[in-house]
Amino acid sequence: MTVQNGKDLLIKLDIDGAGDFQTVAGLRASRISFNAETVDVTSLDSAGGWRELLGGAGMRSASLSGSGVFRDAATDARAREVFFAGIVPQFQVVIPGFGIVEGPFQITALEYSGSHDGEATYEMSMASAGALTFAAL
Repeated sequence: MTVQNGKDLLIKLDIDGAGDFQTVAGLRASRISFNAETVDVTSLDSAGGWRELLGGAGMRSASLSGSGVFRDAATDARAREVFFAGIVPQFQVVIPGFGIVEGPFQITALEYSGSHDGEATYEMSMASAGALTFAAL
């Protein structure tokens, strides 16, 4: 994979529940993290006392986060609606030069801040809430 622009890592939200994905506006920083829990099956019979793991057995999850400035009333309103209603919409994450991850995420944190001499900013954190799909680019 060649060097990619960080601004090309996009978090998109299903804006209307009908698969109309729009980039969450104003994000300046985005992050996705994939996790897999391990299941330790080490026993006294394990070769040389080395730990053994059971492949494919642990719970998998993903988390998203982003921070930025307010730019678009529609995506801001949708994010607030999703958080306060506790709904779990579809998100897409475009990872440049890699692929697109899509699936249900719950907004787990929504933070707003600002200073007297700067712009208002926000941060969002999301946790996967079901099976995710991946399509290579």
